[in-house]
Amino acid sequence: MDFSRETPSSYELLSRPADPEPVEIINAESTSPILLICEHAGRAIPQKLDTLGLTDDQLALHIAYDIGTEKVARKLAARFGCTLIMQRYSRLVLDCNRPPDTVESIPLVSDHISIPGNQDLTRRDLDARTREIFEPFAAACKKHVAKPHLRYTYSIHSFTPSMNGLPRPWDVGFLYRRPQSLGRDLLELAGRLWPTMTLGDNEPYQVADETDWFIPACAEPRQIPHSLIEIRNDHLITDAGCEQWSDRFYELFSHFMETNDATVS
Repeated sequence: MDFSRETPSSYELLSRPADPEPVEIINAESTSPILLICEHAGRAIPQKLDTLGLTDDQLALHIAYDIGTEKVARKLAARFGCTLIMQRYSRLVLDCNRPPDTVESIPLVSDHISIPGNQDLTRRDLDARTREIFEPFAAACKKHVAKPHLRYTYSIHSFTPSMNGLPRPWDVGFLYRRPQSLGRDLLELAGRLWPTMTLGDNEPYQVADETDWFIPACAEPRQIPHSLIEIRNDHLITDAGCEQWSDRFYELFSHFMETNDATVS
């Protein structure tokens, strides 16, 4: 790709109308107390970036998007009638759950797979991805999380059963770090509802300012109950699996909100 004749101010990454909008918002006017976020739902790649140098098989892997999360999140949004904010572009183009300009926001390598289209990027390339993909997503999240009726927010993710050669035994993980998140309470309720499940307490990741965006930038400042939910993606390969997990989380969130609302009232 030779963009040498284009100035930073003139270069636009997304080609309209061929490239989709970066953000899809479901039930934008909902007054439900719960907000759902799905940062890694999509796997679109801007036409100007072709396939990032990857094969179709590689772009179907967990490195490109969170397998199954879009289906789970859409089903939950429909059942709760709540707002859902989804990112349409692949996490390999720009990971919208990473602060911009950090090492992991545009990965050079993911799970031992080199990403050719992310090598040797110029400042103009980095700025265009941030401006056209991250910033609209961030603006939507900040707008909706600030709504006064909102009392809960959850980010829906999935993870691969093995990463960098290491097994991950959890069926689902709950990520949180502040007492106001009530993340531990949500985890304990899940343990009672799903006694046969292997639950991860801040597994397979931990929330950090350097590696996460939505929780530190939106959920924690709002000081409402929240968690980043990680479902093992081999549970979400089929429609039936996605349906089952959406049912489980509908039950979990419903019970949790009923209990918490009764406590605070």
